[in-house]
Amino acid sequence: MAAPAPAPTISEAESRVMEPLWRHAPQSSEDIVAAVQQASDWHEKTIRTLLGRLLGKGAVRAEKDGRRYLYSPMLSREQWQSQESRSLLDRVFGGRLGPLLAHFSEHEKLGAKDVAELRKLLDAIEKKGR
Repeated sequence: MAAPAPAPTISEAESRVMEPLWRHAPQSSEDIVAAVQQASDWHEKTIRTLLGRLLGKGAVRAEKDGRRYLYSPMLSREQWQSQESRSLLDRVFGGRLGPLLAHFSEHEKLGAKDVAELRKLLDAIEKKGR
C-alpha cells in the first residue's frame, strides 16, 4: 500500500488566496477575487494566477457548476499551520522548541493568560512522556 502523498506546500501569497476558502467553501473565482481584494491591493490577474497555481499544486480543487467553477480547499488550514510552524522551527531554531519559547519569553510580552496556557501545554506534554 502506497504512503499518502504529502500535503502541497504553498507560498505566503498563495496562503492569502486560501484564506477566504478556509473560512467558507466552495466559492467561485469571482468571490475569491473580491475577498482577497478587500484585504489587499492585488490585481484580479494576480489573484487568478495564484488560484491557478494552487489548483496545479493540488491545494484546491475546482468543480464545474453550470458555466463557472467552484473552488474548495484540499489543504486544510491546520495542515498549512503545521507545515509553516515546523519550517520555522527547523530553519530558525534548529528544530528545537525550547529556544523558540525562550526567544518569545525574552522578546515578547507574555501575559498571565499566555503563561497559563504554556504551563498547561507543558504539563500535557510531560504527562504524555511518562
